Amino acid sequence: MVADLRIDLNADLGEGFGAWSMGDDAAMLAQVSSANIACGFHAGDPLTMRSTAGHAASAGVAIGAHVAYRDLAGFGRRFLDAAPDELSADVYYQLCALDGMARAAGDQVRYVKPHGALYHACLHHRPHAQAVVDALTLFAEATGRRLPLLLAPGALAHDLADERGFLTPKEIFADRGYNSDGTLVSRRSPGAVVTDVPAVVEAMQRFVEEGTIIATDGTALPLEAESICLHGDTPGAVAMAESVRAALAGAGANIVSFA
Repeated sequence: MVADLRIDLNADLGEGFGAWSMGDDAAMLAQVSSANIACGFHAGDPLTMRSTAGHAASAGVAIGAHVAYRDLAGFGRRFLDAAPDELSADVYYQLCALDGMARAAGDQVRYVKPHGALYHACLHHRPHAQAVVDALTLFAEATGRRLPLLLAPGALAHDLADERGFLTPKEIFADRGYNSDGTLVSRRSPGAVVTDVPAVVEAMQRFVEEGTIIATDGTALPLEAESICLHGDTPGAVAMAESVRAALAGAGANIVSFA
């Protein structure tokens, strides 16, 4: 049993666009405690943003801005060599847009999580990591709200955000494979996405009990995180989320948002 453990379950939602839908957002909102909502640059559109934010607010799920490079065609999974000031403005724009939709639903954005290639850039690319933190700073100055920045353990952007007094919650991925150095297996490689529900459940139970993730080569990686990510577009995502939540709750963990 896990005594008095609080753990967040987050998922990437609102990633439809126009007539195209992706994932079962309503079903995922019944399982997670935080929703990373696409802000229109890698996926999503104004109506989808407003609808998803409204559903999250009604479900009592914390709303997070899932900011990305301006890359609809590539689903935000391609690195873009944007100038830092341009990227900072893009992130601030996305954050403000989703916050407006959330406020229309009687809520507000509670945290920020970069998406895809921008997420990975925040781990090691100083100009773009700084641009994201600059956008958070601008938002804080404009609104008086200092939003947490959700990223993987060891992210460079976390170091930069810490220096400015932002909270820096960490996450692991339930449905992604890990390399022995703690990085995620490339989506171009075998083992990048894990769809075996029992294997995912076992891995998440091990994490909350032992604080380790097993890499694809068998290495036990000691990781600290307050949140577990379940991708809404992974095959069988809803069944996986239900199983993970039930297993963690059964082990005594409290499912609650870090935000």
